[in-house]
Amino acid sequence: MSCREVTTLQGRVYVEIARCVACKRCVLACAVEHSKTKDMLTAMTEAPPPRPRVRLVTVDGVSVPTECRHCDAAACVAACPTGAVYKSSAHGPVLMRAGRCVGCGSCVVACPYGVIRQRFDTHEVYKCDLCVERLAQGRVPACVEGCPTGCLSFREDGELRSWLKDVGAAQSRMIATQASIEDQV
Repeated sequence: MSCREVTTLQGRVYVEIARCVACKRCVLACAVEHSKTKDMLTAMTEAPPPRPRVRLVTVDGVSVPTECRHCDAAACVAACPTGAVYKSSAHGPVLMRAGRCVGCGSCVVACPYGVIRQRFDTHEVYKCDLCVERLAQGRVPACVEGCPTGCLSFREDGELRSWLKDVGAAQSRMIATQASIEDQV
């Protein structure tokens, strides 16, 4: 699989919130993957330190890994005046051309999920790239591989439809079981 093929891959990283234990292994795996050395021990001593593209957000006691959703109609792409943020195909990942970025921050402001970040010292903008190099090698994104609980998974669109049906069926069974228990009480 080449990088060109990956840019048209119709898959996403999905989060099952109930499985997240806030261990931050996804954050660490992402930082190491985007380091110069790609080695955990040496990556932590790099200057500048590697920046993770995923972060853990806790709201009302619930932790959620957040990263680029690679929107089909990406506001960040529309907001970028230089074409540094782009999609190579309608359903491909949202990627960055670092050489074109002027550090204006338009994409940061436009992102409805708040997942594009900007370094204050260099104004460099960075975001999740769906680990396209790993996908080209037939591997899953680093955050998915690093997650010990299965909270994060990489699913292609066809697989997602099947998974959503299974989740819907399980929820229907749970509701029916709960109603049956309540009727007995």
